[in-house]
Amino acid sequence: MTRVGIGYDSHRFVAGRPLVLAGITIPHSHGLAGHSDADAVAHALTDAILGAACAGNIGRLFPDTDPRWKDAHSMELLGSAHEIVRARGLRFHQADLTIIAEQPKLDPHIGAMAAALASRLGVAPADVSVKAKTNEGMGFVGRGEGMAVIAVATLEAR
Repeated sequence: MTRVGIGYDSHRFVAGRPLVLAGITIPHSHGLAGHSDADAVAHALTDAILGAACAGNIGRLFPDTDPRWKDAHSMELLGSAHEIVRARGLRFHQADLTIIAEQPKLDPHIGAMAAALASRLGVAPADVSVKAKTNEGMGFVGRGEGMAVIAVATLEAR
């Protein structure tokens, strides 16, 4: 049986923080605001995996009201979600992610992001697709106020 989940995350840009996407620090003048490291890529994929397993969402499992998650590394949260999925007898199979941002240009970092996500989930980098798009100047993303990420993940019964 194949199970499919969709995840979404968005964060606004803020000065004074590093920009972390898929656990990779990306050179940029601003980072993302959030309780954890605000890694929108890891957050969206975490929600997609949890959704495919019908196991809740990132906000329920790692709430921003809990001081334990303050400045948490989101790739560790992704790993915890993956363990929950495995405990339910499911195996991560594949993911497709789209990062929507006007800046910075992410193409030079796509391979490293896919490799980092794949490594955390125990699959080959070819099983994780990461793409970057702009929002053509529209909305909060188009104005450069932040970024958004959409993720789809498939799980297989073991």
